[in-house]
Amino acid sequence: MATMIDGESYLGKVLVRPLDKSGDVTIYLWPVRCLKSKMGGPTFGVDVKGEEVIRYDPHGPRGHWHKGGYDKLGAGGSHTEFPDGLTDTEGQISWALGQIKENGSEMLAEAGYPDAAKALDQELVGAASEAIIAHLAEQGDLIAKAIDEGLITA
Repeated sequence: MATMIDGESYLGKVLVRPLDKSGDVTIYLWPVRCLKSKMGGPTFGVDVKGEEVIRYDPHGPRGHWHKGGYDKLGAGGSHTEFPDGLTDTEGQISWALGQIKENGSEMLAEAGYPDAAKALDQELVGAASEAIIAHLAEQGDLIAKAIDEGLITA
């Protein structure tokens, strides 16, 4: 799972689910990650043996994602914008989970993880996607809490 950064705040219970039968490929979710820049929202990503490869930051109008090997390329080298017009958090989450399901193997292979790409299990990807949606709903409105606590700005 991705490393938590000093100075950032994390609200809610972390969720981790396997995406392959061996458990080497996993997806994690931080229900709300509050960056030092006062922006935030859910953050989730795909790891291969503990190395973060893909990360999604569905933070509404300031949302973005990372591909190509987040840990290898760093935040700046892997930064990618969501498609034009996709500025709401729920839409970004839905789009991102769809990308993992439809293009996850290709993205893992392009990032240099061909074995992980072959091992990705679509049934587990679907179950993990459902678990993420359910977990976010279960955690409640943590973004409002983060705003109230001054951790992020609206």
